[in-house]
Amino acid sequence: MATEERTEPAETKKGVANPGALHGGRLAAKALKARGVTHLFTLSGGHLFSLYDGCREEGIAVIDVRHEQAAAFAAEGWAKATRTPGVCALTAGPGVTNGMSALASAQSNGTPIVVLGGRAPEMRWGSGSLQEIDHLPFVSPLTKSAETVKEPNLIGEATVRAFDAAGASPTGPTFLDYPLDIVFMDADAEIPAAPEAAAGAPADGIERAAELLAGAERPVIMAGTGLYWARAERELLELAERHRIPVFLNGMGRGCIPADHELAFSRTRGSALKGADVAIVAGVPLDFRLGFGGAIGEDAKLIRVDAEPNRLERNRAADVDLVGDVASTLGALAASEPGSGSAAWIAGLRAEETEKREAENEDRADPRGPLHPMRLYEELGQVLDRDAIVIGDGGDFVSYAGRVIETFEPGTWMDPGPFGCLGAGPGQAIGAACANPGKQICLLLGDGAFGFSGLEFDTMVRHGLPIVGVMGNNGIWALEKHPMEYLYGYSIAAELRPETPYEEVVEALGGHGELVREPEELRPALERAFASGKPALVNVLTDPDVVYPRRAVLV
Repeated sequence: MATEERTEPAETKKGVANPGALHGGRLAAKALKARGVTHLFTLSGGHLFSLYDGCREEGIAVIDVRHEQAAAFAAEGWAKATRTPGVCALTAGPGVTNGMSALASAQSNGTPIVVLGGRAPEMRWGSGSLQEIDHLPFVSPLTKSAETVKEPNLIGEATVRAFDAAGASPTGPTFLDYPLDIVFMDADAEIPAAPEAAAGAPADGIERAAELLAGAERPVIMAGTGLYWARAERELLELAERHRIPVFLNGMGRGCIPADHELAFSRTRGSALKGADVAIVAGVPLDFRLGFGGAIGEDAKLIRVDAEPNRLERNRAADVDLVGDVASTLGALAASEPGSGSAAWIAGLRAEETEKREAENEDRADPRGPLHPMRLYEELGQVLDRDAIVIGDGGDFVSYAGRVIETFEPGTWMDPGPFGCLGAGPGQAIGAACANPGKQICLLLGDGAFGFSGLEFDTMVRHGLPIVGVMGNNGIWALEKHPMEYLYGYSIAAELRPETPYEEVVEALGGHGELVREPEELRPALERAFASGKPALVNVLTDPDVVYPRRAVLV
């Protein structure tokens, strides 16, 4: 940092430094600590030195990564694991722009993260200081709030304001940056207390929704990420059990009902949504994952439950739109009078579910080498703990995981979400591991996805985070190669180097590496990786000719 950019401590009118004053970075750190923050994810930058000093004094662990994008994704991983805002700090200019994809991902997932930015000095703004750029115009469309602090005595107040806004329903990312000169100045300021959480009330329209539900013979629930952020898993279970409704989960909703619960289904979503006469969609946008609403039968009555109004106005409208506190709204629905029962409906879906699971057995036992992805996930399921956190980062390889990995507790499945940003996995795994020391953290990686942020295994090694990566290495961009060949008979820009020894990269970084070519090698390799106590990568060669059975890729 250039000498001329330093700012001397603030002085009183008598010219004597205020003994109670703290520099801006310390004020920011005190504000974070007051809100319970214990970890800050970052990549070192001179604009942030004052904040690092404050975190050191306040006892906040600083976890430094190898790319700013990973710092923001680590904040998202922390938030997804804890349902409290994750915090990252990105240096000015390219530090902030490097975090933009993660910001967009957090927005699409409703993830509460706080992005703190460095900023060129305010006293020289417009003179062309190092990394001088106004962040607010390009971060504002992706955040709930975006602000620059212009006075050192306002730093604490602005920091908790950003934190509180991120965690307020509907949750989402916020941004705050500190000009270099301002954050190095001293000030004396109080940190505002956290606002008291208001009790949620059921949404208007419960009576009509209850009436539809009471008359339903084929009800279904589709719940997702918004339900998870609302902490509404107890009310979801009450509703399902009292009214005997089959439940399907996606996104962060996975695990909000255990996969082995009698009303939890996963293989029959298409037929259940098409065959339902009443569909409750809770915390799930009617986006491409639900056919823009077309996945639900035309004659079904649609009850939408969410914390905010429908943003996707071009898609199917709900018959009853319940906008408000998700947990209390589902609780009120659960307390309503059940209908005559849906036993035959549930029995039919269960029979179909069983049939489809049995149809997978051949792939799960496939003896081929390179492996079928389903064989890989069959073996992995045998070594994962019930409360293991699984993070998916890849295309077709992770699509298989989304079908067959079982989740039993909230917050134990993470993926990029509808924004679909590859490279999100290592950062999210780092955040999840920091939040859950001692718990199994399993990172599922395609070989393509590894190229985005594979060097974050160095971060895992340096910070002692024993994350186990399991790679499906088929040497192609399968999500693009197979559809393009179907359309044109050829593919372009869809090849990777076959059998690249990525495990050797992780070993060179100080981790544990294993290469698997044959099915019988997999289980022992997985067990050694989890037992190693190190960040690990099990590089599994998978068959590039296996095509994931999808209906569409882009629409």
